[in-house]
Amino acid sequence: MAFDHQSLRTRSWTAAIFVAVMLTGLLWNAWSFLVLFTIIHFGCWFELVKLLKKITEKNYPLYSLFGLLYISLPVLMLMDLRSEGNLHKGLFIFSGNGRLITCTILFSIWINDTMAYLVGSLIGKTPFSKISPKKTWEGTLGGILLCVLTIVAIAWFTKALPLQQAAIIAAVCGISGTAGDLLESKLKRSAQVKDSGTFMPGHGGFLDRFDSLLTSVPLVWIYILFIS
Repeated sequence: MAFDHQSLRTRSWTAAIFVAVMLTGLLWNAWSFLVLFTIIHFGCWFELVKLLKKITEKNYPLYSLFGLLYISLPVLMLMDLRSEGNLHKGLFIFSGNGRLITCTILFSIWINDTMAYLVGSLIGKTPFSKISPKKTWEGTLGGILLCVLTIVAIAWFTKALPLQQAAIIAAVCGISGTAGDLLESKLKRSAQVKDSGTFMPGHGGFLDRFDSLLTSVPLVWIYILFIS
């Protein structure tokens, strides 16, 4: 098969724009964060409803319940983390570090996805799940391990987070992010579609980009507020 340079250019430009928009929304101010994740929230909802309609035409009330738990609740939790736990004064451990925590979550997910792809491409041989045939145990475990090591290294150099907390957040995002990817893959297989949407040329839709985030945020939120 010939190497598709045009496809690579499209994917690269789309990815670059995506990262720029995400970082702007995350780092600029609270309003930019709110606007960014409001768009992501409704984009994910729109695609989820389309997928569920392809799977079944019945049980519309269950759509709402599943969507609230799968999309709305994690987005609200992420907004709470970004707002430095203002809804939970006295319980939020990383006071003043809302941007730092949300960026750590996003970077952990991106690093895990990238490393899992690279390790799987280089040495992956053992299938991980029938739901996602391209995933391998080598890629999955390698992605999680390298994600933790990378985030811990960044925390050590920058002194931004305690190393133990950085490692736990990275591990949680690596493991739960993989589970989120499998969940969305299961939904797509059931709906018999390749991508959840087309808003990012070459990369799929909102759910394709944020499936790992949706399953990682609740666990990080619980860890930050009640365990750390």
